[in-house]
Amino acid sequence: MSDPTSNDENSEHQMYAPWKLQQEQTRLPAAPQLRIDSPPVSPSRTQLQGDWRSPSSGGGLENETVSQPLPQRRSYSALTLFAWLAIVASCTAILIMVIAATTKPLWQDSGRQRDTGSEIPQASTLSDRFVLDKTAATGVAETAAPSEAQHSSVPAQQARLAPPEQKSINTSVRGVTDKEILFGISAPFSGPAKELGQNMKLGIDAAFSVANTNGGVLGRQLRLIAVDDGYEPTRTAETMKQLYEQDRVFGIVGDVGTPTAAVALPYALDRRMLFYGAFTGANLLRRDPPDRYVFNYRAGYAEETDAVVRYLVKVRRLKPEQIAVFAQQDSYGDAGFAGVTKAIRSLGGGDDSTILRLNYKRNTVDVDEAVAQLQRSRITIKAVIMVPTYRAAARFIEKTRDLYPSMIYTSVSFVGSTALASELMLLGKKYAQGVIVTQVVPAVDGHSSVVLDYKSALSKYFPGEPPDYVSLEGYVASSILVEALKRNGPQLDTERLVDTFENLHDFDMGLGTPVTFGRSEHQGVHKVWGTELDATGHYQPIDLQ
Repeated sequence: MSDPTSNDENSEHQMYAPWKLQQEQTRLPAAPQLRIDSPPVSPSRTQLQGDWRSPSSGGGLENETVSQPLPQRRSYSALTLFAWLAIVASCTAILIMVIAATTKPLWQDSGRQRDTGSEIPQASTLSDRFVLDKTAATGVAETAAPSEAQHSSVPAQQARLAPPEQKSINTSVRGVTDKEILFGISAPFSGPAKELGQNMKLGIDAAFSVANTNGGVLGRQLRLIAVDDGYEPTRTAETMKQLYEQDRVFGIVGDVGTPTAAVALPYALDRRMLFYGAFTGANLLRRDPPDRYVFNYRAGYAEETDAVVRYLVKVRRLKPEQIAVFAQQDSYGDAGFAGVTKAIRSLGGGDDSTILRLNYKRNTVDVDEAVAQLQRSRITIKAVIMVPTYRAAARFIEKTRDLYPSMIYTSVSFVGSTALASELMLLGKKYAQGVIVTQVVPAVDGHSSVVLDYKSALSKYFPGEPPDYVSLEGYVASSILVEALKRNGPQLDTERLVDTFENLHDFDMGLGTPVTFGRSEHQGVHKVWGTELDATGHYQPIDLQ
């Protein structure tokens, strides 16, 4: 009979089972054994070296037949399983803490950027963006040394942790980016009418500054590019071309003057470009039905002259034929003169052939011919309605005040009220006192909500600049534009903005009259305010009715 242990000499049982236990097992009668699994016990170094004897070593099993038991399976107790589970849970918890500490600053920064409308920094590659994001993190994310497994999963972590790129809201519209909306103005910043352009730009900049300080329009900042046309139509074509082709503005705002608008307007319409808030009351911007891309804030010259004609006839008790018109010899003067003749006809007076028109040339103060015409008139003229710029108006009053001490002088708003008052006060208070100017905004010396907001913006962003009727008009018109841009929403283009304007109704900004546009109404306000200069050079409100 062969030795039953000879083939298992190197088996797992022989290597680990204690010798005494083996002896006891060999003496037991061959009967079914009840086996109780227990945790494996590792033998000590002494047991392995001293107690273990192989059958070939000459030990006490010589000549004895050994019944070798079958190898026992290794088994694990519940305590061991719990120990392993605890180790796995601890490792998992540590990994979660590391990931949480790494990602928390990144997503907090991303959330703050979305709340403030700022953009997430863009990187050229995914790894570059991850480096940028990691720089913003603190604490564990900066100091923890990743394990080998973490190193192997870095690309996957980068893809998960990097904040999603923000898509551009609108990049195909001229003058509009995710950060900015660009507008242009063509106006006189040199020459005899430069104060008009400077003050109109000042008012627009003040309104834009208020909006930009408050986060812009849905995150976009508003910027104005100004070019000088010198109040000369021959230069306007080039300024418009520069704004459209070189500066690539979204639209035109605050264009100054009627003769220049006669050139700028067709250029803008041919390109379906917004033409908003022009500083003119000419009818060429007030067609019936209105041009789709043209919107006006102010009352027109026809409304201003109608108001003052009615004031002179009904309040001051003048006859229509006693009213003359001192006007610039161009489309601006033509628009004002047409308004006067229309108003006089409505009151039963004469027509344009019976109304005395006194002319002067644009960008000059040469009024001698106009004064001579007045002196040659066979009808006693008691009032002159002026459609000029401020320097020409001041020179005309200077040359005629002593000739006609009781003359009533009135002017439309385009004259530049503050500049006119300054010019007249330099001549003396007798030249200033009693001069009437119709306005398209409330009195700057008043305390209406919009005037107070305007003065606050001037003092904050342009300290030292005095309040002025022209800059107030620029501020009011641009504030309405800002409101329309906000209502339009983030997807901005010209067609959408036009639709937004046409649906802007009864907007109350503290003017004392609501601002309303419509598909057939592209002029927001029709109200005309009356003002009169006193001996100190300040305008006082008067009732024109």
